[in-house]
Amino acid sequence: MNNLLFTGSNGYLGKAILPLLEKDGNMITTLDIANANINSDLSKVIPNLLKPYDIVVHAAGKCHSMPKDDVEINAFFDINLKGTQHLCAGLEKTGLPLSFVFLSTVAVYGCEFGEDIAEDHSLNGSSPYALSKIQAEIYLTDWAKKNNIILTILRPSLIAGKNPPGNLGAMINGIKTDKYLSIGGGKARKSVLFMDDIAILVSKTHLLGGTYNVCDNYNPSIYELEQLIAQQLNKRSPRTIPYGIAKYIALLGDLLGSKAPLNSEKLSKITKSLTFCNQKAREQLNWKPLDVLSHFKIS
Repeated sequence: MNNLLFTGSNGYLGKAILPLLEKDGNMITTLDIANANINSDLSKVIPNLLKPYDIVVHAAGKCHSMPKDDVEINAFFDINLKGTQHLCAGLEKTGLPLSFVFLSTVAVYGCEFGEDIAEDHSLNGSSPYALSKIQAEIYLTDWAKKNNIILTILRPSLIAGKNPPGNLGAMINGIKTDKYLSIGGGKARKSVLFMDDIAILVSKTHLLGGTYNVCDNYNPSIYELEQLIAQQLNKRSPRTIPYGIAKYIALLGDLLGSKAPLNSEKLSKITKSLTFCNQKAREQLNWKPLDVLSHFKIS
């Protein structure tokens, strides 16, 4: 039985996977800004931890938002980088763990499109979210090496689970409210990870360490995701508009600014495939990802 510290317990990841980690027999201490065993704002203070822990799962972080000003840009670094540094300082005071699992992101690669992107791809992410995660990864790598801690960095792709945030959540809301338009037949493919696999991966990696892309073996098309969501919502298939018309709408959106529902950047993301290679995780961890299209339930 492991004593496990889980940060970000009230976030989307925490609420979804904590019950699964508890089923594995872990004694879990939660840490979050409020409503946790340890209430602490990692972005501002070094936490007063209760005891040494065998495993730390660091899921606290800021994502799924576009910063509008310098304050919001700095918040990514305060939470994702400084929060990580404060957590490590707290662990140094109380007692170092055997292993540390960090929930990062495939956004660190900075790719808007591409196929089978592997862990050896350069870290070109330039958004505040990506840069803050890259810097946190670098800090943790040095810190873990200095303190002889087993470090695992998981880089999930788009995450599918109940009531997901981000682009998948926006797709669900759009289809639910009949405001979603499928563009060009939804041919682009995206790497997706079923939420439950994160808990499985924590148990597989905490004694091995390493950096892993984590996603399903099958990269579903936008069309397949649209159809699955519409079916679960008892909705008709989303209306489709040709790519040529969408391109003109996007150009108009470029002129209108951030309030426009579609611009050229968003159109590119929607219509170009972006997939990641999970071969390293499958082979080194003996991991068989859960099939997203079979397991994904939107609520």
